[in-house]
Amino acid sequence: MGIPEPELTPRVRDAIVRLMGEVDQLRNELTRTRHRLAELERLADRDTLTPLYNRRAFVRELSRSMAHVERYGRPSCLIYFDLNGLKDINDKHGHPAGDAALIQVGQILLDNTREFDVIARLGGDEYGVILSETDAHIGREKAEHLAEAIRRRPLHWEGKSLPLDAAYGVYPLKPGEDPGSALAAADQMMYSHKLSRRTARG
Repeated sequence: MGIPEPELTPRVRDAIVRLMGEVDQLRNELTRTRHRLAELERLADRDTLTPLYNRRAFVRELSRSMAHVERYGRPSCLIYFDLNGLKDINDKHGHPAGDAALIQVGQILLDNTREFDVIARLGGDEYGVILSETDAHIGREKAEHLAEAIRRRPLHWEGKSLPLDAAYGVYPLKPGEDPGSALAAADQMMYSHKLSRRTARG
């Protein structure tokens, strides 16, 4: 309901103009606050070193993927990677070289997966990948493809070429399971893969 014309004195008009200006200012501050919160949320999801998600964000996305599997019955796979030989790189060439190796592996995983796949550094030299709409057979093929991509790109550090390698475990997501159990199972499969490779090498 509008203000009657006779009551629109100069003082009332000034008060309305001031009030509208304050409303606009509050709207702008609210917009800036929302942008800041979105940026803080984005930073909270990111690994501090690599261009990947961190473990917190990965577990959240893993929960969503598992809910999707349970609701729609569509397959998805979890791949658990462990970078081999990082301690040796750190000991011989220093932690900056080790950090460079972690960053490079993270970028390789990003470059060789789909935009809607989820990739994270889970901590230390361990990475996780969620492959949506992917069964166990295709998941294993993709895991070997990613491991091969890591092996094909040694780290070039201070004039040296440092080989990189990774073991992996592939675990198909199951309805009704929790993220912690899935991660533990994929980790165990990765460890079994690492042992089998050591045995094969003698």
